[in-house]
Amino acid sequence: MIELAFSILASDFAHLADEVAAAERGGGTIVHVDVMDGHFVPNITFGPPMVKSLRAVTKLPLDCHLMIERPDDFISEFAAAGADMVSVHQEVCRHLHRTLQLIADHKMLPGVVINPATPVETLIEVLPMVHHVLVMSVNPGFGGQQFLPFTLNKIAYLAELREELGLNFRIEVDGGVAHDTVAQVVEAGADMLVAGSAVFCPGKTEQNARELLALARAAAPDKLAQKG
Repeated sequence: MIELAFSILASDFAHLADEVAAAERGGGTIVHVDVMDGHFVPNITFGPPMVKSLRAVTKLPLDCHLMIERPDDFISEFAAAGADMVSVHQEVCRHLHRTLQLIADHKMLPGVVINPATPVETLIEVLPMVHHVLVMSVNPGFGGQQFLPFTLNKIAYLAELREELGLNFRIEVDGGVAHDTVAQVVEAGADMLVAGSAVFCPGKTEQNARELLALARAAAPDKLAQKG
C-alpha cells in the first residue's frame, strides 16, 4: 500500500497540531520526524520532547529518522517518548545489526537508511530484520532540496531484492518527493513516501497531500496500490 509520511520539518511549528491534522485529512498516514544533531548532518532539529508532544496530538504512527552520530544512546528515549518507528543510518552504525535489534527490543519498528552515495549492497545482511529501508534521494540535512535521479536505481534494486529474497520490508524514500517526481519514485518500487515542502503550505496542506497521494497511487502497479 502506498503511504504518505508527511515530514513536519516543513510545517509551521507554531501551529503544529493543526498542521498534522490537515495533512492527515489529506490522506497522510505517518508522521515523519527528522532528527538532526548538527554533527552527522549540518543542521539541528528535534529530539524526544518533540516526539512526546506529537504523541499527545495524534494517534498516527511516528516515524523517527535519526540523522545523528550516536543513535544507540537515544533509542530508549525515543521509545519512552512514543515513537513507533526508528530508522538509523548505515553510515554511522558500527554495529548495525546490534542497533537495529536494540530498536526492536524497545518495541519499535526498525529501519535502516542509506545516503545517496551508499551502495544498497551494504544492507544485504540486515534486510531480513528491518521493517523499512529508507533511501535518501537528497543528501541529508535540509528540506526542500532537488531530487537526485540516480537514486531511482537504488529503489528499483531494493524492490528486486525484496522479491528475490522473499522479504516484505517497506521501501521509504525521502528527499525531493513532490508532484513532479512522485510517479517515478513509485514506479521504481517505493511504497512509503516522505514529503515535506510538497505538502505543507498555508491553507493548502490538505489539498497538497491529497493530490500527491493521488498521483502516487495512479503510478503504482496494481498489486502495490491494492496491497493492504
